[in-house]
Amino acid sequence: MPMNATRARAATAPPPGYRAVFAVREFRYVFAAHLCSLLGIVVSELALTVLVYELTRSPLLSSLTFALGFLPYLLGGTLLAGLADRLPARRVLVGCDLVCAGCVAAMAVPVTPVAGLLALRFAVAVISPVFQGTRMATLADVLGEGDLFVLGRSLLRIVSQSALLTGFAVGGVLLTVVPPRGALVVTTATFLVSALLLRLGTARRPARDAGGRREGIRATWGVLRDRRVRALMLMFWVPPLFAVVPEALAAPYADGIGVSTAALGLLMCALPVGTIAGELLAGSVLGPAVRSRLVFPLAVAGTLPFLLYALAPGAALAAVALFLAGATAAYTLGLDAWFVAAVPEERRGRAMTLMSAGMMTAQGVGMAAAGLAAEFAAVHTVVAGTGVLGTLGVILLVLEVRATERRDAADRHMTSG
Repeated sequence: MPMNATRARAATAPPPGYRAVFAVREFRYVFAAHLCSLLGIVVSELALTVLVYELTRSPLLSSLTFALGFLPYLLGGTLLAGLADRLPARRVLVGCDLVCAGCVAAMAVPVTPVAGLLALRFAVAVISPVFQGTRMATLADVLGEGDLFVLGRSLLRIVSQSALLTGFAVGGVLLTVVPPRGALVVTTATFLVSALLLRLGTARRPARDAGGRREGIRATWGVLRDRRVRALMLMFWVPPLFAVVPEALAAPYADGIGVSTAALGLLMCALPVGTIAGELLAGSVLGPAVRSRLVFPLAVAGTLPFLLYALAPGAALAAVALFLAGATAAYTLGLDAWFVAAVPEERRGRAMTLMSAGMMTAQGVGMAAAGLAAEFAAVHTVVAGTGVLGTLGVILLVLEVRATERRDAADRHMTSG
């Protein structure tokens, strides 16, 4: 190749790592919209929880408001997943944002009763997996199915984890300035801005399922008939089931070892900070081949740090264990690449909607199971036991994924022969 051509290609090549993702104009709009809608969700959850408690003085109803962020995910992901493939992606994304904006605006109306608030919160949670699954599938259209897609997904996850650290703080500050219904008005605006960004900044693409078939629940769960897709889906679902246990039990654990509220905050922040650090390191320093090789070791190691809880450690050591556990979540970068390659394009939106719904449902189940187990055993014993069960469960999943790799390799060999 002539030297001038080589220099021209180098000059026009996208910058490496995460910078290459931001070099794609359409992704910048998707990223900004994600930031807006995520801020809206976090603020609305906090504001609505406070509002319901102010109206009822019931801790049960207040906690139920927060739980409704998890429980309807599987319902929405099952019943509405087909929309992600049957309709143009931009229409689905903008429509979901507008529906969420309408629901939150209705929450802000002073005459809306508590039952109406809970029903509207339920509706937002039902829509959420469709939005998230469609956005994930759209990333593959915007960034391609290669490493840019993996890094784009990683950036959206990093923002989501960062929201756990800053979102509630921002919401708390906002609630000192405006009442809960005023905060809900702000949330309505964030959803509307997200819809506008997606409408103006993303390209109009046809529906993935060109036939526009109205397939129901059987077709949604039918994506799991493929053994490899099913195994990879479980790799997304099972680790979060166990990972949420220490966070769910952070308050009773801190109380049991007699530490301050500041130490409780350390325990709550350690795992998401570890997750952000692991994602940034893997996305910035490691190449696609290395990330692929690390999927199994990192996934298996995910809950091993929880074994330190068997010693009933102090807050500092427990925080180190949670940070290490969070860092292992970098396995999802390699797993993302495998998943998008395994799912047929015409089923991609449906599969990713189901994946998103399953992950949120698994976290809700994990939190509930952790609380139940802690009624019968010491908190440190529950967390340490989670380390054992989680490690064994992921090892079984790794063996299954490996088996699908061997099957695919055999199929390719027979085809080429």
